[in-house]
Amino acid sequence: MSRQQEFVLRTLEERDIRFVRLWFTDIQGYLKSVAVAPAELEGAFAEGIGFDGSAIEGFSRVAESDTIAQPDPSTFQILPFDSEEDGYLSARMFCDISMPDGQPSWADPRQVLRRQLKKAGEMGFSCFVHPEIEFFLVRSIETDGQPPVPTDSGGYFDQAVTDEAPNFRADAINSLESMGISVEFSHHETAPGQQEIDLRYADALTMADNVMTFRYLIKQVARRNGVRATFMPKPFSDHAGSAMHTHMSLFEGDHNAFHDPDDELRLSSTARSFIAGIVEHAPEISAVTNQWVNSYKRISNGDEAPRSATWGASNRSALIRLPMYTQNKAASRRVEVRSPDSACNPYLAYSVLLAAGLKGIQEGYELADPAEEDVSSMTRRERVAAGFKDLPSDLNSALRRMERSELVADALGEHVFEYFLRNKWREWYAYQSQITPWELRHNLEF
Repeated sequence: MSRQQEFVLRTLEERDIRFVRLWFTDIQGYLKSVAVAPAELEGAFAEGIGFDGSAIEGFSRVAESDTIAQPDPSTFQILPFDSEEDGYLSARMFCDISMPDGQPSWADPRQVLRRQLKKAGEMGFSCFVHPEIEFFLVRSIETDGQPPVPTDSGGYFDQAVTDEAPNFRADAINSLESMGISVEFSHHETAPGQQEIDLRYADALTMADNVMTFRYLIKQVARRNGVRATFMPKPFSDHAGSAMHTHMSLFEGDHNAFHDPDDELRLSSTARSFIAGIVEHAPEISAVTNQWVNSYKRISNGDEAPRSATWGASNRSALIRLPMYTQNKAASRRVEVRSPDSACNPYLAYSVLLAAGLKGIQEGYELADPAEEDVSSMTRRERVAAGFKDLPSDLNSALRRMERSELVADALGEHVFEYFLRNKWREWYAYQSQITPWELRHNLEF
């Protein structure tokens, strides 16, 4: 038994923890959980927890349904308030999913990211990310198709934050920090009810786990404050949507491979090729970084959301922005990818972003000139004239680009690639079949 496993078992006994929730993520990014008693955990470390993989969409066929969740003791954390009202604590651990023969499951998003990080490691790199996660606080979440009501009327950086949940951000940060998730900033965003919390950088796998934990905790904290949280990319037609701007950097040991003190932008040739790779492959990875029908309402309707595959220094309308706050600090040189939204599957999104960037490094992609214009306010004709390649404007076109992508197929693996496409085409066709209130208002008299 490893020291980490021994630490977990000892902590369970010392803290009188009654339940351990074993978490994993399905292909769409929904959190799955099974609770086990502490007495069963030693056996779970040795043999895993068996479950019916065919009951999890996209995991396995009925004839191959036996699947094993293997707890990762390095992810053990006590949940901050899960059962405190009942006088006892519970904890969580993320799991790696495997088959009965011990082979990693090809359907496990965590394993997809592990494979990509292994590829980066073979090239001498470790990948670190730092997301800025936006979301809305609303009074309630109804399923009748009516728009939600924001909890406040605040704007960007307003001190008067959530009128109906004034302690929300403090409670959220305390909960995150109690689980070892470091918070860098938090503030009110531009739209009524919209919040942003930025997590301090970590390696990509740890951060993907953190994002899943973040979404769970934020929803729980919102409920405890009498409101609801939503990570829907664009719940309001007349307000900005919710992004998950992701800062990325590659390190070679303790050296930031993106920093070059002699370059005008302090940007190394490795970083330039990495950016060029994401810019080049952005249209074909869009279905993964922006996986919902609603995701493209955010991208296609301005508010500084990237419409084209561009990059620029401090340009918040570009797909990739170079933060210039601390450009002379070697450890801080990074790139900010602005396309992902807060409802993506972080394991898969980080996998395809890293795959695109590494492809650029491997192939020595040349980086085009930076965009200095406000790309979000340009017409399509102006973007084409400027040489900018548009990102997909809806899920349909994003899936068509993904279908033809060898890079995405290789990054996700055949099983996830095929299931993801099949599932998202089903979502698109279901959306296409709807008759909207807008159509009835404008076309019924014909």
